[in-house]
Order: sequence, then C-alpha cells, then structure tokens
Amino acid sequence: MADEQKKTLHITQVKSSIGYKHDQGETLKALGLGKIGRTVHKVDNPCIRGMIFKVKHLVEVVED
Repeated sequence: MADEQKKTLHITQVKSSIGYKHDQGETLKALGLGKIGRTVHKVDNPCIRGMIFKVKHLVEVVED
C-alpha cells in the first residue's frame, strides 16, 4: 500500500561521462545508465537523489 504512493523518477542520460571524473561514470552505472538516451525508472528516495545530484549535468530527470 505504501509503495503505491511513492513517487517515481524517470532518469535519462543526455550526455556522455567521457571527460568527467571516473566516479561520475561509476555513479551512472550504479543508476543503471551508461549510454546516451537510456532511461531508467527509480523510486524517489534520498539515496537516489544524492546520486542524481552527483551527475545532474549528465542526466535529465522527470518526476512521476
């Protein structure tokens, strides 16, 4: 019941991680990304938000 009310984030990679710090590429992989145009759906929580903040210049986020 609580899962139905949780918000979902649609995270799309819009820029390559080449030329940025190695750990930013690793963060993209941890999110399930790695190729431009790939989209993943994640439950909105502080951990995911922190990961998005680290690579905010490489991704586009839409709240659902």
